[in-house]
Amino acid sequence: MPLISDSSYKRPKWLFNGHLETIYPALFRKVTLRTPERERIKTPDKDFLDLDWYRQNGAHLIIICHGLEGNSSRPYMLGMARLFLEDGYDVMTWNYRGCGEELNQNAIFYHSGATYDLQEVVQHSLKDYDSVSLVGFSLGGNLVLKYLGEKGESISQIKKGVAVSVPLHLSSSSKKISETENTLYSKRFLRTLKKKVIQKAKEHPEQIPIHFLKNIKTLSDFDDVYTGPLHGFSDAEEYYEINSSINFLKDIRTPTLVLNAQNDPFLSELCFPEKMAKELENVFFEFPKHGGHVGFTPQNSKDPYYSDQRAFEFIRMDI
Repeated sequence: MPLISDSSYKRPKWLFNGHLETIYPALFRKVTLRTPERERIKTPDKDFLDLDWYRQNGAHLIIICHGLEGNSSRPYMLGMARLFLEDGYDVMTWNYRGCGEELNQNAIFYHSGATYDLQEVVQHSLKDYDSVSLVGFSLGGNLVLKYLGEKGESISQIKKGVAVSVPLHLSSSSKKISETENTLYSKRFLRTLKKKVIQKAKEHPEQIPIHFLKNIKTLSDFDDVYTGPLHGFSDAEEYYEINSSINFLKDIRTPTLVLNAQNDPFLSELCFPEKMAKELENVFFEFPKHGGHVGFTPQNSKDPYYSDQRAFEFIRMDI
C-alpha cells in the first residue's frame, strides 16, 4: 500500500536526462521571499544554530532541512517554503553547523545523522507550536527519516515527514556520486568542504589536521578522514552504516513520504527499496521515472516544482 507506483510527474522535454534535471534548477531557479527573522539558538555543547523564521500566525509549523553544503536560503528551500506560506503555514528553514554565514565554534561540523541538532530545533519550535511537520532534501532527508525512526511514537507533535532525493543507503550512494559521470558534483562538494576544513583548522589545529587534504579525492575519502572521526566514528563505513536512514524506516510511526527519482545521479539502487516499501505502514514511497536530484522542474514555469507540490499535498492531508 505505501508504495506509490504511479507518479504524475512529467519533466520538461528539454530536460532530457537526470543530469540536466539536476543542474538546471541548481543554477537557474530563482525564488524571492521576504527577509526572514533570524534567530540564533545555543546548543548543549555551547555551539549555535541559525534559524530563519517566516511567521504569519499559522497554527502549524513546517521545518525545512537542506542538503549537503546547502543553507537556509537555497532556492529549493525557499521554493518549498513559499508554497506553504501561501496557504497560511508558518515556516522555518535552518542552517546546519558551519552552513550559515558564520562557521560554528566547535571542531565538529554537521553530518547525515546529526539528529541531536534537529532535536534541538524541534524542541525549540514546540515552545510556540502544538504541531510541526518536517521536510528534508537529500542529506536533510536522511536526517529527517533517521530522526523520525529514532523517536518512533514519542513525538506525537510531529504530524508528517517528507524526504526528497534522499540517499537512504549512504555507503552505496557515496560510491555512486564518486563515479566518473558525477565528477562535476563531487568536485563541487569537495571544494567547499575542504575550504571549511582549512578555516576550522585555524581554531582547532590539533583536532583538524589539514595535511591529509592533498590525498582526498572523493567524498568517501573526506568522510573517512574528517566526517567519521570528528563525529565519533572510526571511519567512513562505520559512519555510513550507523547513520543510513534505511535502517530506521521500520521504526517510523509518523506518516512520511519519500520522493526519489529513478534517474537521480546521486542515488544507488539501494535507495529504491521496493520490497520494503510494500511492507511498511507509515512510510509512503514515490519513485518517479524522472526528476533528477532535488530537481522536479515543472513543465509549466508558472507551476510549483513537483517536489514542493507533493510535500504540500501530503502534509496538508488530514491536518
